[in-house]
Amino acid sequence: MYVFDTLTHRLKRGCETMAYPHGPAPALPDRHGGALRVDAAKCADGCTACVPVCPTEAITHPPGQPMALDLGRCIFCSACVEICPVKAITHTDDHRMAVRSRADLVLGAPGAEELRLASALDEKLRRLFGRSLRLRQVSAGGCAACEADVNVLGTIGWDLGRFGIQFVASPRHADGLLITGPVTKSMELALMKGWNAVPEPKIVIAVGACAIAGGPFVGHPEVLNGAEALLPVDLFIPGCPPHPLTILDGLLRLLDRLDGEKSSTS
Repeated sequence: MYVFDTLTHRLKRGCETMAYPHGPAPALPDRHGGALRVDAAKCADGCTACVPVCPTEAITHPPGQPMALDLGRCIFCSACVEICPVKAITHTDDHRMAVRSRADLVLGAPGAEELRLASALDEKLRRLFGRSLRLRQVSAGGCAACEADVNVLGTIGWDLGRFGIQFVASPRHADGLLITGPVTKSMELALMKGWNAVPEPKIVIAVGACAIAGGPFVGHPEVLNGAEALLPVDLFIPGCPPHPLTILDGLLRLLDRLDGEKSSTS
């Protein structure tokens, strides 16, 4: 009887997995704001109002040079957006933020007002990982925020497994590491052991401001300011924490799995 009731209930509910990427992406919550855009040409001469309010020193404006915003260090607190008198820094409400190169996260230079989104892995790696990608998630001193949003991808609404992407319990069964947290010194050995246990070829994905550049802990003597201090990173997904949609978008770009949009375009 209980089994019949359960089956009836599921049939009434229907499919609850979102249509994305075969349909429109779900809207971001109002408080999220999405990626930032920088129009350094709007900056008034000598204005540095945004520099001191940034808690992670993600914004620089040296004399005679354009203002630059490092989204890898940004924790998306919106303090710079609120204080800028000329609105040179604005939210875009765009969930797409993953990039392949650390340098692509620095905005402000001519031609770098918006992100250059991630391109796909090369053809050889796409043949290996495109249909089945297994990742070992390593929390290298994280606060559990990025970890929680990574876990959301395994729920019924997101169903990461439908793309052939799964998280595994052992690095020996993995194709790469997905790293969160600033990489504390106490996690350095564990991270390197996990990396060495992953068979070649292998990839590294840094999720969140901490894993990219140390986040709010940047410069602390007990952290290494991100995964790149130890390992070659193939994909950077900024945010504090990044929205699950941002993480999923980055993973699908890496595998060239976005319908109607090639990952090499921005």
